[in-house]
This record gives sequence, C-alpha cells and structure tokens, in this order.
Amino acid sequence: MTEMKSSGLPFLSVIGTGILVAATGVGAGDLATAAFAGSRLGTTVLWAVVIGALMKYVLTEGLARWQVATGETLLEGCVTHFKRPFQVGFILYLLPWSFFVGSALMTACGVAFHAMVPVLPVWMAAVLHSLVGWLLVRLGGFKLFERVMQVSIGVMFITVLITAAMLLPSLPELVSGLFIPRIPQLNEGGLGWTIALLGGVGGTLTILSYGYWIREAGRETDMRSIRIDLTAAYVMTALFGLGIIVISSRVAVTGGGAGVVVSLAHQLEQHTGAVGRWAFLLGAWGAMFSSLLGVWQGVPYIFADFVAMSKGERDEAKERRVSFHSGTYNVYLAGLALAPMLALRFEFSTLQKAYAVVGAWFLPFLAAALLYLNGTIARVGVPYRNRAWSVGALTAVLLFFSWLAVRSVTGVFG
Repeated sequence: MTEMKSSGLPFLSVIGTGILVAATGVGAGDLATAAFAGSRLGTTVLWAVVIGALMKYVLTEGLARWQVATGETLLEGCVTHFKRPFQVGFILYLLPWSFFVGSALMTACGVAFHAMVPVLPVWMAAVLHSLVGWLLVRLGGFKLFERVMQVSIGVMFITVLITAAMLLPSLPELVSGLFIPRIPQLNEGGLGWTIALLGGVGGTLTILSYGYWIREAGRETDMRSIRIDLTAAYVMTALFGLGIIVISSRVAVTGGGAGVVVSLAHQLEQHTGAVGRWAFLLGAWGAMFSSLLGVWQGVPYIFADFVAMSKGERDEAKERRVSFHSGTYNVYLAGLALAPMLALRFEFSTLQKAYAVVGAWFLPFLAAALLYLNGTIARVGVPYRNRAWSVGALTAVLLFFSWLAVRSVTGVFG
C-alpha cells in the first residue's frame, strides 16, 4: 500500500476520517435534491455540485486549522470567545436540529429498506435502523464505527458510480456541464434547483464532528495530512452528487422526499434492468444508513463537549470528549435514537423542509466564526491564520449561505 510521506501512514488511514465526513454528509436530502435537479436541468448543472463541495471544504479546513493551532475544538473556541449568547443560541439550535434530522434520517432509511425488503412497514424499518445505529455506536467503539462506515460508503459509491457509468453522457456534454457554469430554465425553477444543489452538497452541523474524529484518530497535529483527508472527503462527496445527477438526467423523477429514491430505481429498471435497480437501491440505502450512523456517533460528542464546557470542566472534558463511555454522550445518543421516533407519523417532505430551515442557519455562522477566530496571529499563529484566499472563500461562503438561510425561511413561511 502507498505510504504518505507527510504522515508515515497508509493512504487509507490518512483519508479515514475523510471517509467519515463523506459518508455522514451525503444523506437523503442530498440525494433527493441532486435527483430532482438532474431530472429537471440535466447535466448542465454538474458544476454546481463541484462548487458546493468546495464551499464545504473551505469550512471544514478552517475548522481543522483552528484545532491544530490551538488544541481546542471549534466549539470550545466559540464558547470561550462568544460567551453566553453563543451558548444559549447553540443549544436552542442543536435540540430542534437533532430532532428533525434524526426523524428524517430514520424515515429515509426505512423507505429505502422497505423498497428492497417489503416485509416490514416503513415506520418499523425506520425504528429498526435507529436502534441498530444506536447499538453499533454504543457497543462497537470508534474502530468498529470506522469499519462500518467504510463498508457503507464503499457500497454507496461503487453502486452509484457503476450505475452512472452505464448511463454516462457524451464526453463533450460531460465536460460542458462540469466546466461551463450555466443555469438552464432560469425563469422556470432552474435557479432555485441550482441554488439548492450548491447549498445541499455535504453536511451542516455535522461538519463539527470532524474535529472530534481527528482527535479520536490521534491526527489533530498534522495539517498537511488533514488537507489530503478533506480533499478525499469532498472529492467523494462531489462524485456521489455528480453520479446522481447523471443517473437522474436520463430518467423522469417523480414523487417527493425519500420516495424519489424508489421512483428513480423503478425508472432505472427500464434502462439497466433489475440489476441496475437493485444496485441503485443498495447504494442509496448505504448513503442513508451511513449518514444516520455518522450523526448518531458524531452529534453526541458535540453535545457532551458543550455541556462539559458550560460547566467549566475544560481540562477534564478533553478526556471525556473522546470517550464513548461518558454519561452525557450516552444520554444524548439515546435521546437522538429514540426521541425523533415521535415524528415518524409526519411526511418525509415535511421533516425535510423543517430540517432545511433549521439547518440553513448554521453555515453562515460557521463561516463568520472562522473569519474571526482564525483571523489574527495572536489567536492561531502565523502558519494557521486566514490567508487572502481563505478570507475571500469564507466571505463568499458567508454571503451565499446567509442569503440561502433567509431565502429558506421566506420561501417556507413567506
């Protein structure tokens, strides 16, 4: 196996935490958005997937720079520098986010599983996936979590990319869609779907989990290998989005929410046969379950870190934050796995809309926090401060996601 000179680690080890980022960040919402965009706009919007993945790279790289420079998670930096207003706002954000995202992920897993194995009703399959995810995180430890995520993302990418390769457009069409930014059907919904594609690639709050994963893996001191890791993460994320767009550009997509997956699989059967249908369903299920598992594992870290710092337990918290056995971690894990079951009676589209509104407001705050925290030599030192390119990129991300957040609220409630 090829060795990475920067870290002395096998390549798979170098990108191990990046695999977790990609597997967690690509979920039902990303799949549905890319499927609808591809079906309506075709391959002309492939460029939007690449730009969307690049924006998430900018945010996660900034988060990692802060942690390598200071030894603190970004959450700890925010609590230290933004004080009580941040603490109040963050917990009021985290709780509804966890509820809506948890329920949406359960439902999506249930729908995909039911389409393959229609023995259990969707709600029961959703509950089963939540409980299995809970047990894997609670009993398995970080190494088992990594292995399961690697298998899930392997299934996800192999099946989706093979299916996309079977339907690949001509080379000129592919190159044009990737490198010539255009928005087709501008006055017929094309702008809205392109914007949704730009903002929907990768995760939102789950970006914070990366800091805990590199700490767990003992890799929070090597910025060079972290950049390789994150490049691999967002290349995988972009490839998955590109694959879904290519697939959906060849078939008519109907339905809504997680049902898009089933509709797309049935349509694919006409082009690729039963094997193509099953391959796509398996890949979609892998994407959804790995996203659920990543949220179940990563978000309780965030909560446990927040609670420990709110109590002033900073030195002790550093050990607690990397432990699966802390009481706070496991209480939140149980709540995350069980409480969202109360919302399973709602339509997935309703849950997805609530998730989109709640989730949209985190990214502009994250961009603003990184501009401030990484903005001076005094806080992070010369090697890790924001350079001109990162200031420009973070400012662009801040403006775009602020506009998108306002638009999500006015579009839903206005």
